[in-house]
Amino acid sequence: MGRSGLGWGDMEPLNGSTVSRLGTCFGVFNASEGHGSMQTSITSPWFSTAFGFIGLCSNLFALCVLLSSSRKLSSQARSSFLVFLCGLVVTDFMGLLVTASVIIPYHFIKFAWAEVDPGCHLCNFLGFSMVFFGQCPLLLGATMAGERFFGINHPFSRSTSVSKRRAWSIVGLVWGFSCLLGLLPVLGLGRYTLQYPGSWCFLTLLPDTGDIVFCLLFALLGIFSVLLSFIFNTVSVVTLCRVYHDRESVQRRRDSEVEMMVQLVGIMIIATICWMPLLIFIVQTALQQLPAAGRLQTLPTETQKMLLIYIRMVTWNQILDPWVYILFRRAVLQRIYPSLRPRPSIVSLNPSLRRKSVLQ
Repeated sequence: MGRSGLGWGDMEPLNGSTVSRLGTCFGVFNASEGHGSMQTSITSPWFSTAFGFIGLCSNLFALCVLLSSSRKLSSQARSSFLVFLCGLVVTDFMGLLVTASVIIPYHFIKFAWAEVDPGCHLCNFLGFSMVFFGQCPLLLGATMAGERFFGINHPFSRSTSVSKRRAWSIVGLVWGFSCLLGLLPVLGLGRYTLQYPGSWCFLTLLPDTGDIVFCLLFALLGIFSVLLSFIFNTVSVVTLCRVYHDRESVQRRRDSEVEMMVQLVGIMIIATICWMPLLIFIVQTALQQLPAAGRLQTLPTETQKMLLIYIRMVTWNQILDPWVYILFRRAVLQRIYPSLRPRPSIVSLNPSLRRKSVLQ
């Protein structure tokens, strides 16, 4: 097959007049550079195919386990937590499904993106999906951490109790907010552009005012979500440890609360490892390019490659999230450590809370 039959990632760079006839999503990365050894490594189609398949199977399995567990629960706190977990798993599953349905066919068919999507509608949709399904897990992680923070530190406050219906409403609000964020480039703030090696679209790391504002908004919001999760989870873990070391409860455990916190801390650690390098890279690149406003028209080759590597890392977040719930359930842990048995809840662990519950 000749070069003319390959996709945008294998075409020669377009000149200014050609780009002007196409949509605003083309011409950002230099397609003529970096196709040697890199084309057979990080740009290999087997990365996308393997990650997509493993991630979809993992999330589907976790969703089945979640639905099965939710039918057996009577605890409102645990039920609302499972709703948030279910929202997270559904988000990860749909994110992999939507993005893989575009990216994987490109790698194997090598369609000419400029011919298939000259108006950038597909690119805008894929860029929106990357932002929406990327920001949602971070916001949901912070939401879950906040819910557990208030649930553990103020267990008898009616205002902190979250029913299933309210939990789904909160998940819906997170989806709605992420949707609005993803629509900003479509509405004029920033752009979604085709990224190296020409198989996916994302926000634009070029020194244009709108692009920089949107990049910083996306990255700083993600960083804030991770930091907020860290603060909430740290305080919650300290509270649980303080309860455990109470003299009257040396041999007792708040099994349900501990199970939720272990899962939540696992989700936070995975999100931090997978997402923070990309978010910091976006902030750093956007700020470094401010002095070059109006002069830089294409991304440097090294920036293109680093962005792709960080996106590969982010994909692992969607793959590993469901396994946190699958592996860190009490049913699994008790098989590994048979000494773990159901213990009294928070009321029986803390005398002051027990007296408070009697008064109410």
